[in-house]
Amino acid sequence: MSDTIKPAGNSTDDVGVLDADGQPISSTQLGEWSLSSDIPREETTLSGDWEMVIGLEVHAELSTNTKMFSPATNHFGGEPNTNVHPVCLGLPGTLPVVNGKAVELSIRLGLALNCTVQRCVFARKNYFYPDMPKDYQISQYDRPLNINGWLELPSGYRVRVERAHMEEDTGKSTHVGDSGRIHDAGYSLVDYNRAGVPLLEIVSHPDVRGPEEAKAYVAELQQILIATEVSDGKFEEGSLRVDANISVRPAGSSELRTRCEVKNVNSLRSLGRAIQYEAQRHVDLYESGDKPVQETRHWDEEGGRTRPGRSKEQAEDYRYFADPDLVPVDPSPEWIEEIQASLPALPRERRAALVELGATVDAAVIAVDRGLDSLAVGAIEAGADAARVLSHVANNLAVEGAASLDSDRFAELVKMETGGDLTATQAKTVLAELLVSDKSASDIAAALGFEAMDTSELEGLVDRLIADHAEEWDRFVNGDDRERGKMQGFFTGQIMKATKGQADGKVVNQILSARRG
Repeated sequence: MSDTIKPAGNSTDDVGVLDADGQPISSTQLGEWSLSSDIPREETTLSGDWEMVIGLEVHAELSTNTKMFSPATNHFGGEPNTNVHPVCLGLPGTLPVVNGKAVELSIRLGLALNCTVQRCVFARKNYFYPDMPKDYQISQYDRPLNINGWLELPSGYRVRVERAHMEEDTGKSTHVGDSGRIHDAGYSLVDYNRAGVPLLEIVSHPDVRGPEEAKAYVAELQQILIATEVSDGKFEEGSLRVDANISVRPAGSSELRTRCEVKNVNSLRSLGRAIQYEAQRHVDLYESGDKPVQETRHWDEEGGRTRPGRSKEQAEDYRYFADPDLVPVDPSPEWIEEIQASLPALPRERRAALVELGATVDAAVIAVDRGLDSLAVGAIEAGADAARVLSHVANNLAVEGAASLDSDRFAELVKMETGGDLTATQAKTVLAELLVSDKSASDIAAALGFEAMDTSELEGLVDRLIADHAEEWDRFVNGDDRERGKMQGFFTGQIMKATKGQADGKVVNQILSARRG
């Protein structure tokens, strides 16, 4: 067949990538990415001297009102087989029409991942399965929309992104039986509500080396999808799904051995567990004189293991060819520039802004993950201590509605705490009230009767406690570090109890240390 597309090379998905001129993209053209020894990498968690080689394929459903090639509603839920249309059901005589919003969102994500956006072609991926009503899926093959990108993890390490291409989702099969798998089902049900939903498949190079790094990659990608409003990124609703291509090799080797693809993992925790199990399974096979076979496998969450699915198809098994009903998509440079200009600050940039203000990388990651970085930046810029701001973000603001807190009111609270007007315990109480009240921190503190205790009053209370607990004081003065720490906690607790939490714990510890000499 003259218009059949031929593979151009090897990749994570056995699909070669061509540029806009039809030339293969070589590995040397894929840009520079961080492999520096000064970037901490995950240590191997395998038995023996082996390392993991992991490539990830993330499928993200796009936030459009309608489906990829039909006017059917794109909405999660609803009664089965109600969000359908003759086009997404593959009925004879129907013709697909490309969803322009889906193309725009796909370009948006491609630019956020530092990809080259190029003229692209839709292809038919042919296979038979009940949840694919046309017996083919409209996807992209050797000329995808986005190529040659990268995603930077919070650690600074960059994972190369080979491609991010558009396609339509399949329907959903429910196999009714004890295991939920087709091989022992009494019968199966098919819901076509999801068939034709716009998908973006983001394919990484095999640059990931362990479960935690894989989880960090997917978490960062999820944050980018949400920040750019490309997808809602909800694992629990299936709008974000991950396939992990896993193999192992001797540590220090550059070879790529036989891989297995673990399909449709639907949480970060499950992704980490599935990778760890599957990689160790490969090691056990090699060390016993056997080797894995290339296949797809499914993660059994309850059993904590992967189970065989089917032998892994090669690209030629799908008989790709250009879809004759769809013309190429050729985004203009002006449109790409317009989309680029509309991108919001991405998680990497938001973390950098916090670090520049004095935050640690870990604190910045927490703030951005919780969507509280704007609150933190505003409070710090209003003069609040960065360390206390980020401590509250990490420990006391993991609640609904925290992002709507006014940064100036938050800054006032932190200033009162660091200035000695509120103890840490009192500040936590006032903060909880700030979230449900429009009053200022000082007004809330006054209404609660919070006043800083006089140091001389605290010193007198400490002296009385020392006299009443002579044995405990002797253990505090003469005990080892463990005993001393235990007794310090005892005396601090007694003082907090006596003052109903109004004492400043820092001042109390200073008085105790001074009395001990």
